[in-house]
Amino acid sequence: MFRKFLRDVRGDYAIATAVAIIPILGSLALAVDYTELSRERAIVQNALDAAGIAAARYYVEGASKDATTAYAKDFFLANLNGIDGGGAKFTLVLPNEGTGGGVLTISATHSFKPFFLDGFTSLIGSDKAVLDFQAETKVRLKNTLEVALVLDNSGSMDYTGSGSGKKRIVLLRDAAKQLVSTLAAQADQLKQVDKPVQFSLVPFAASVNVGPSNATAAWMDVDGRSPIHHEDFDWTTMPSTKKVQLSGGIYYKKGADWGAEENQKVTRFTMFNDVKRVTGKSWVADMQYVCTSYRSSGSCRTYGWVDNGAYQYSYGAFAGWQGCVEARPYPYNLNDAAPLTATPATLFVPMFAPDETDQTSGGSAPNSWWVDVTTSSNASTRQKYMPKYFTPAGEGTSAAAASSGPNDSCTTKPITALVDVSVAAGKKKIEDAIDAMTPLGATNVPEGLAWGWRTVSHDAPFTEGRVETEKGNDKVVIVLTDGANTYYTPSSLGYADAAANKSTYSAYGYTGLKQPGESYTRMFMGTTVGKTTYSNDNYTSAMTQQMNALCESAKAKGIIVMTVSLDLSTSKSDEKAQIDALKACSSNSRFRNDSSGSPAKLYWNATGANLSDKFKEIADELSNLRIVG
Repeated sequence: MFRKFLRDVRGDYAIATAVAIIPILGSLALAVDYTELSRERAIVQNALDAAGIAAARYYVEGASKDATTAYAKDFFLANLNGIDGGGAKFTLVLPNEGTGGGVLTISATHSFKPFFLDGFTSLIGSDKAVLDFQAETKVRLKNTLEVALVLDNSGSMDYTGSGSGKKRIVLLRDAAKQLVSTLAAQADQLKQVDKPVQFSLVPFAASVNVGPSNATAAWMDVDGRSPIHHEDFDWTTMPSTKKVQLSGGIYYKKGADWGAEENQKVTRFTMFNDVKRVTGKSWVADMQYVCTSYRSSGSCRTYGWVDNGAYQYSYGAFAGWQGCVEARPYPYNLNDAAPLTATPATLFVPMFAPDETDQTSGGSAPNSWWVDVTTSSNASTRQKYMPKYFTPAGEGTSAAAASSGPNDSCTTKPITALVDVSVAAGKKKIEDAIDAMTPLGATNVPEGLAWGWRTVSHDAPFTEGRVETEKGNDKVVIVLTDGANTYYTPSSLGYADAAANKSTYSAYGYTGLKQPGESYTRMFMGTTVGKTTYSNDNYTSAMTQQMNALCESAKAKGIIVMTVSLDLSTSKSDEKAQIDALKACSSNSRFRNDSSGSPAKLYWNATGANLSDKFKEIADELSNLRIVG
């Protein structure tokens, strides 16, 4: 009978079903609850992310910790889409609390109440089930900005802006000050941050002016060691009793005729002091009792007092260094390498425009400002004849006017280093500097861009910028120009070039000189242009290539580059080339996409009529940089 019972299968399905129903229902409960758990987890995370962004904006606008925490929690709860978040444990940690640097952190622990798992656990004799999970979001506060305004001050900025009735320089002043005011108003709300928004100003034309107050700065070539410092001078033309000799990488005055000046250094700075003019004279009496008439025999007939004195001349400087510097030799003109005495080529050399020949047969030289004092008829020899700089000009010689003589091609006002515009004095300083801009000279965008980068850098020459590794800080360079890069041959300006300089003197010196130790001029270094073609167009191409290389170097170091063209037309080949170069130079936006869905370029093509509106768009872009999630 027992064996028969074992073989009987009637009712097995019901028994099997009864046995299996518990795990089946449990699996179903787990599936339903897991789906709901995943949904709630996603909602909580999304709500937390939104609360993080909102709290970050609220905090950098000046809210306190308690107010920010309450605001963030309300924002979090409002975005839970029906989920009961009343029991959630909510925590907010601000950047100035403990560790975390510039990161705002919000976390929440949410208790999930299952639909079915509770009943299932009762069937198996377990306690009530409650599942807790934690979500976290972090937002890096971008609440400090360092902005360099690199603004074209070339002569064409004196033209009337299209569609405006105002000169371009006037429009630029107004737009730039509007930008500063907008960011200053926002910066004033950032109560927890030191120097939240800083601006520097780099006016540029043919060159950049670092300010005459920096003549003795450690980053200037005060000893004349740079390989380009003496490239325009032929010291072998000095007489044997008044020589200038090289010793240990520095030139010194040697010879008895130097008098008390013997063994002093000779640099471009000292040459500004050595080029003198007579500013006055006074008679110095020397009364002597001497024979005033003689007998035929030769004996003295009468004696009397005679003044054998002489005029004593006073001398004054012809010109002081106005503050402009040459471009560093390649490759240092294309990077932010620290200026070091151990590497002389990294030091900055003051501009000193040589006196060119005063001969006029065949045409005048572009910049003849001193008497040549040599009988040579060779224009190059006359230009490089060094004794002339130590021969004072006679009475009636006036001091050189600004941007002339040895300061030729130095036409801009000095750089204004970074200042905090959330402070009234800082805002006024940068606005006054903007108002002082005047249009004169050629266009050298690469030098302007290079110095814009240097003003936001933490390292010398300007050290006001935050360290590059500091989190929560953006370094921005805004470049505006109304034309292509320019460098001129003398003939293109109506002058003769008997000395074979190949160009007028400016930030790259003369293009007729090779970079020391190289085969061609430094303007052509690092470019693909023809190395023996000395024309305005080739100079423009070389400078544009250098600008492109400099842009890539800056962006690779984390600099955000924004570019603006003013009144340039795509219908003109040279202007279109500059538009294309400026657009390529610019960084990608972090917030906007173009029509193709790719990040928009931070480039604006402005006219005189809409320049103000374009600068408002730039202000919006800068405002958005304050926070990146």
